Amino acid sequence: MAKIRQKSYADVCYRDIEFQVDDWVFLKVSFMKGVMRFGRKGKLSPRYIGLYKVIRRVGQVAYEVDLPRELAVVHPVFHVLMLCKCMGDPTHVIPIEGMEFSEHLSYEEVLVAILDQHVRKLRKKDGALVKVLWRSQNTEEATREAEADMRAKYPHLFQ
Repeated sequence: MAKIRQKSYADVCYRDIEFQVDDWVFLKVSFMKGVMRFGRKGKLSPRYIGLYKVIRRVGQVAYEVDLPRELAVVHPVFHVLMLCKCMGDPTHVIPIEGMEFSEHLSYEEVLVAILDQHVRKLRKKDGALVKVLWRSQNTEEATREAEADMRAKYPHLFQ
C-alpha cells in the first residue's frame, strides 16, 4: 500500500521526454563543470546554449547531438535532462562566443593572495577569517574563508 502511494506522488512530477531525429534542441550548460560565459558563474550565466540538431537516439534516455567545431572537446551524447526542445523558430540561436571550455571540463581555482584578515565574533567563540583572492581562467574572485583551513592548505602564505 505504501509503495503504491509513494509511486502516485512520484508520478505527478514525472514527464516522459522524447525527441525525434532532426528535432532542434538547446543544450543545458549549468550541469557542466568548467563552462563559463564571459567570466560569469551562477545565476547570471545562461542556462542553455546554441540550437543543435538531434542526430540519433542512444539508449533509452540519451541522444546524440550535432555539435559545432567549437565544442569539439565535449562528447556529443547527452541525457534528455540536458536537452531542451526548441518549440519556436529554429533560426533563433544562442551564440557560444565567449564560452570557454577546458580540456578536462573542469576549472581550477588558484589562490593568488590573501587580501585581508579579521576576527568574526559569534556568541561564544571567535572565528578568524581571511579574504582570499582566487583566479580561475580569466576571472578573479574574492571570498572569505576560515583562516585555519587556509593555514592547513597553504601554509607558505602565512609566513
